[in-house]
Amino acid sequence: MIDIKQISFAYSRKKKAVFNDFSLSLDKGRIYGLLGVNGAGKSTLLYLISGLLTPKTGSVELNGINVRRRLPVTQQEIFLIPEEFELPEISLKNYIKMYSVFYPRFSQEDMDKYMHLFEMEQDMNLKHLSMGQKKKVYMSFALATNTSVLLMDEPTNGLDIPSKSLFRKFIALGMTEEKMILISTHQVRDIGTMLDHIVIINDNKVLLNRAINEDDSKIDLEQLFNDTLAKHQTGGMVYGHE
Repeated sequence: MIDIKQISFAYSRKKKAVFNDFSLSLDKGRIYGLLGVNGAGKSTLLYLISGLLTPKTGSVELNGINVRRRLPVTQQEIFLIPEEFELPEISLKNYIKMYSVFYPRFSQEDMDKYMHLFEMEQDMNLKHLSMGQKKKVYMSFALATNTSVLLMDEPTNGLDIPSKSLFRKFIALGMTEEKMILISTHQVRDIGTMLDHIVIINDNKVLLNRAINEDDSKIDLEQLFNDTLAKHQTGGMVYGHE
C-alpha cells in the first residue's frame, strides 16, 4: 500500500540528513506504532508519506503513485493529524461543510458516532475549544473521512486519562481491513494494546519491524523499545520480521 523507496531527506544542506537510502513498506488492515527517540525522524516520515515534504532522492508511493505529485487520487486517501495544529474560528458544522467535500467517503454518521464516543457536542465554535477538545474534534473528522491512510503524530498528547482510554476505543471503532493507521508516539503505554504492528527507527535504520499477534498479548512494548535501542547501540543486529 505505502512503499517508501530508498528516500534521502535533509532540512538543509548544512544539517545532517534525517534519512539516507531509507526504505519501508506499510500494508492496509494494520495499526502501526512508529517509535523512535527524539530526532529519529518520526514526524518527518509522516510528512514525507503525506506528500508535504519532498525527498531529495527516492520516492514514497501509495498504490504505485508518487504522493509528492499531490494528485487528487492520493490526496483524498491520506489524512495527516500533526502533533500541533490550529482550527479556524468557525462552527464545526461549517468546518465539515467546507472540508468534507475533499474526501469522497466522508460519513456524517461516522462523525456523529465518534463525537458521541468522546462526549462532545457538535454545536460549537472551533476556536474556543481547549487543546484536548480540538484533538477530539479533529481526530473525529479525520477518521470520518474514511481515507485509506491515517497518519497520527502524538495523538494522545493533550488528552486527559479518561480520553486516552476512549482513544483506544475510538481507533478500534473506525478501523477496517481497507485502512492503514500509522501512529507516531512517545506514549507507548497509551496505545500499546491497540497496535498490531510495531516499527522502531533510529539512526536512519529500521531497528524493528514486526507484527504483534495473540502470542504477544502480554508483551511490554516499552521494554521491547528500550531493549531494541540498547541492542542497536551496542552493535547488535538490526532485525525485523512480519
